[in-house]
Amino acid sequence: MLSLPLEWNLLAADNIFLTREYLEVLENSSPVNMTCHFIGFFEEEKLIGIALTQFLFAEKLESFGERDKCLKTSVRNFALRNFASHVLFVGNNMLTGQNAFAFAKNIKESKAVKTLHKAINQLKKDLKATGKKVHITSLKDFTAKEIAPLQTEFKNNYTFSTQPNMVFKINKNWKTEQDYIDALSKKYRDQYKRARKKADGIVKQKMSFSDIKKYEDVIYDLYFHVAKNAPFNTFFLARNHFSFFKEIMKDDFLLYGYFLDEKLVGFNTLIKNGTVMDTYFLGYDESVQREKMLYLNMLYDMIGYSIKKGFETIVFARTALEIKSSVGAKPVKMYGLITHSNALINHNIARFFNYLEPKTDWQERNPFK
Repeated sequence: MLSLPLEWNLLAADNIFLTREYLEVLENSSPVNMTCHFIGFFEEEKLIGIALTQFLFAEKLESFGERDKCLKTSVRNFALRNFASHVLFVGNNMLTGQNAFAFAKNIKESKAVKTLHKAINQLKKDLKATGKKVHITSLKDFTAKEIAPLQTEFKNNYTFSTQPNMVFKINKNWKTEQDYIDALSKKYRDQYKRARKKADGIVKQKMSFSDIKKYEDVIYDLYFHVAKNAPFNTFFLARNHFSFFKEIMKDDFLLYGYFLDEKLVGFNTLIKNGTVMDTYFLGYDESVQREKMLYLNMLYDMIGYSIKKGFETIVFARTALEIKSSVGAKPVKMYGLITHSNALINHNIARFFNYLEPKTDWQERNPFK
């Protein structure tokens, strides 16, 4: 177990992604190009705050995403390797949402943010002392309300907004998946029926720790196929990530395998976080996904399960915005702060950032009556 103070989890109470257990998963199975730091804030002897940072060194990546093979991509990759290969994230680059820090309720917000700022500056000094210069510092994934106090403290940072977080609110009156289907308009009920019909022959299985171990290599290959074809990537998961996650987090981490003719052709993962269900990484065989509408079926399965188990919200995170919107998820605008160690680049950070973060055009759908 990580040598974190025993009272650590009291501060992480509302968020599984700041607990000792989850941080142990990060510590032992984080991406090869990532180092995590867990920060405790003390007032005299008492722990009053906790924070997570991730230091990414992009030069260890073979690829930043291979979907857009064009000049812009090669320019972006050159920029990343030379000016942005050492990135310090305050928060969790593997998730969407405020998973960066938590302070005791009685600590004033302005004091908490000031203390966090000091800690980040100290960490950068410590990294530099070991020969690791931080190019970019980014605090990520805050709602408009959450970002305001950070903007006040981190004055010379550029505020950016990336793809929205797709959030699905579960209607209080829904008790079963059928209630959800009944709430859809005819067009989207037809989409549901068509997807379910297409999935004929697919067998879904909840996978135990030993199942995940057994299929570890296949799971990783399916994940890697999807990750590699994303337009932009800053890390790839460790091969043992899912089995280690299951071993530590037990029933709070779910992995479902999708089989066709007894062959594993896809999987998805869910993390229970209080009343919130967080969707995590998934993978699939491209040919099966197209033929069987596998991805859409996975979304419906996640919704059905979350309704049945009484969750209030599903965090579908970023990417595939339109298809998530077509099942009922709504975009929540998320903000971050970014600063560069080079003054000239920092002065032009807005332009630089637009190179690093590809824009997505998509159309929002409303599937309900």
